[in-house]
Amino acid sequence: MKASEIRSKWLEFFASKGHNIEPSASLVPHNDPSLLWINAGMAPLKPYFDGRVKPDNPRIANSQKCIRTNDIENVGKTRRHHTFFEMLGNFSIGDYFKEEAIVWSWEFLTDKKWIGFDPDRLSVTVYPEDEEAFRLWKEKVGLPEDRIIKLEDNFWDIGEGPCGPCSEIFYDRGEEYGKGAPESELFPGGENERYLEVWNLVFSQFNHNKDGSYTPLPNKNIDTGAGLERFASVLQNVDSNFDTDLFQPIIQATAKLAGVQYKEKEEYDVALKVIADHIRTVVFAVGDGVLPSNEGRGYVIRRLLRRAVRYGKVLGLDKPFMYSLTEIVGDIMGVYYKEVIEKRDYIEKVVRTEEEQFHKTLSDGLNILADITAEVKKQGKTVISGSDAFKLYDTYGFPFDLTEDYAAENGLTVDREGFDAAMQEQRERARSARHETGSMNIQGGVLSDYTEKSAFVGYSDTVHQAKVLAIVAGDQFVDSLSEGETGQVILDATPFYAESGGQVSDQGMIESGSARARVEELFKAPHGQHVHVVTVESGELKVNETVQAQVDRSQRQDVVKNHTATHLLHKALKEVLGDHVNQAGSLVEPQRLRFDFSHFGSITPEELADIERRVNEQIWKATPVVIDNKPIDEAKAMGAMALFGEKYGDIVRVVQVGDYSIELCGGCHVDNTAQIGIFKLLGESGIGSGVRRIEAVTGRYAYEYTEEQLDLLKQSAGLLKSSVTDVPKRIEGLHQQVKELARENESLQAKLGAIEAGQLTDKVKQVGDTSLLAAEVSAGGMDALRTIADELKTKLPDAILVLGAKAGEKVNFVVAVPQELVKKGYHAGKLVKEVASVCGGGGGGRPDMAQAGGKDASKLADALKRAEELVSAGV
Repeated sequence: MKASEIRSKWLEFFASKGHNIEPSASLVPHNDPSLLWINAGMAPLKPYFDGRVKPDNPRIANSQKCIRTNDIENVGKTRRHHTFFEMLGNFSIGDYFKEEAIVWSWEFLTDKKWIGFDPDRLSVTVYPEDEEAFRLWKEKVGLPEDRIIKLEDNFWDIGEGPCGPCSEIFYDRGEEYGKGAPESELFPGGENERYLEVWNLVFSQFNHNKDGSYTPLPNKNIDTGAGLERFASVLQNVDSNFDTDLFQPIIQATAKLAGVQYKEKEEYDVALKVIADHIRTVVFAVGDGVLPSNEGRGYVIRRLLRRAVRYGKVLGLDKPFMYSLTEIVGDIMGVYYKEVIEKRDYIEKVVRTEEEQFHKTLSDGLNILADITAEVKKQGKTVISGSDAFKLYDTYGFPFDLTEDYAAENGLTVDREGFDAAMQEQRERARSARHETGSMNIQGGVLSDYTEKSAFVGYSDTVHQAKVLAIVAGDQFVDSLSEGETGQVILDATPFYAESGGQVSDQGMIESGSARARVEELFKAPHGQHVHVVTVESGELKVNETVQAQVDRSQRQDVVKNHTATHLLHKALKEVLGDHVNQAGSLVEPQRLRFDFSHFGSITPEELADIERRVNEQIWKATPVVIDNKPIDEAKAMGAMALFGEKYGDIVRVVQVGDYSIELCGGCHVDNTAQIGIFKLLGESGIGSGVRRIEAVTGRYAYEYTEEQLDLLKQSAGLLKSSVTDVPKRIEGLHQQVKELARENESLQAKLGAIEAGQLTDKVKQVGDTSLLAAEVSAGGMDALRTIADELKTKLPDAILVLGAKAGEKVNFVVAVPQELVKKGYHAGKLVKEVASVCGGGGGGRPDMAQAGGKDASKLADALKRAEELVSAGV
């Protein structure tokens, strides 16, 4: 059975059981700082599990793409370790529980219409205290007791939030897979290859509270996960996941490129498996907008790509090759994950660019390794330090064994313990840099079960007569709020927009005949109602009374200008930079807009000017903004862009600006682009992981920004005593004057240096059989000090020169050693380093010429005295 067929059967089976089939979420977590990657099928569904959001259908199933990199060193060396994998899952959010989950899992696994496993090959594990699960497996399924194993580890708990016992299902692969395993581990759940875990059923029935206690969940949940790759290995009757149709086309293509055979040599097999695993991860991550970089997710992708390239060298692949495998990944996975086909050219370009850069970096690393080796030999040592080996690994991608091989060729060894210690330090730094926020919220709250409908009328109205449905204060429903009190209010209909999709919440007032309350922000309740966070300024606000809800129109008008402008900006970015540009986040406030987007490489000033002009051209055209609700398939057929991280229902809201921009969007917009007035870019920058950020202003804020810039220009013209139009010419003239003055200064410095040098020649001392001039001079900077040294070298060709010049509280040093004395062992770099250390500084350089700086000029005389001691010692 092909992997694609297994995936289809899974989704079809659970659809037949009334489950809503959720498409795979992006690998980049949306609004979840606790995760670097989506690493499990339930990860994107966490808001459902902890009650923040109520799903339309409490029964959900998916096939979720996942990334985990905690066991990267095992990839390629074991049968089942991967960095990218698919997790099949079925979930119940407060609907069915243990009986259905257990009975349906057995049906799916054993019914020949679905998977068709031999029931006699299946065993399960349960939590010892979970008598209900034990009874269901025994009585409902009919498993004999000796195939229901109780294990203490069968309790799923990640800290604060929902948790509960779990039940794992194992497939017996046969006696041949148990050879070599200790008898004490040869059971389902033990450390062995015979009993393969294919499915884990988690029964979320407790809240893990902040104080460490456990209480029953208000709504019990089911969360299950099954590895597609594991299913495929069993159903295709192959030795490992890498022998399935998910990996073999990649492995065979790589083997062909390298001219090797799979399963011919263990070293080659490991390399082929690592490459196959890592290219899948890289392709999917880049497809979801992550680009190689030196931080966060981008760093993970860069490391994986470089790791695969290094393993390519094991196969003799010394040129970029990974990019050519992206098409094969698309052929295998594109049936379900359309993005790896639709973005193939872009993904291929990113991978190839990174590969080419890494090959250059590897070359640089080899040169550095050669220098390290030479220095170790020069010092009479035989071991390359662990810190040097780690630097080569971390900065230049050198695997430890490559450094080890190179060292062995030169008669050296490498400090493995030091390397491992440095690696561990890096892991600790990575852990400490991670967000400390909890992975889940405690399930519950008074709004969790509040289902009364509340309508949003803010697309058309900013003032609306409404009824107060509910008031919450201190997580309790109350009848009223009095003057000075703060609480949460739900109306039967509201014109106030709740923060979503990057657009900030509206502000304004809620007023009745006897009360006035300021609306400060809004959020959405688990069942979707808009919740107004209010402070009562006067009177008493009561449940069931009629109020007037009035949005601050001035703030809303500024917000909608910026929101429509982000749509125009998104399109302009695609036109100028390429179709690979996709929104990666946005913020729409009254004062400004911020737009994050995927793009590798910098953006030129000319491109930014082009982007800004394109947006303004759409404003000048005064194009109507047409908004309509359409079936999602129809909207996509029209070319509507879906935004990063958003989920959409069957009917979507389509925002269309003429024939220029069309996006799915639930936010508020202008009626006509002319209402935006003007669009001005404030700045553009990279914010890591292949994501760039543009900030801009529109309307009156764009006018105010332009006026500020003009004022600065006028002030500059005043200081230059010129007209505004002549400012560039005047600045150019001043630049020329500065250059001429600099040349004059250099000439004067040279003359002064010659005079100073002439006055110093009689200060030469004999230190043993060596001539030394160690003196303080007057020099305006390091360049002037070098000029004096050059002049003295012509006058004193056989002397060692040690010159110091004060620069405020600091001091500069220059040391020069004649070539004949270099041959005798004197070294300018070592000498200047020792001398500068007296003044709390450091430096270095060549054996014949070096410079340094010191922090404490008061110690200059001591430093020059130290120079005499060092020369006497032959340094």
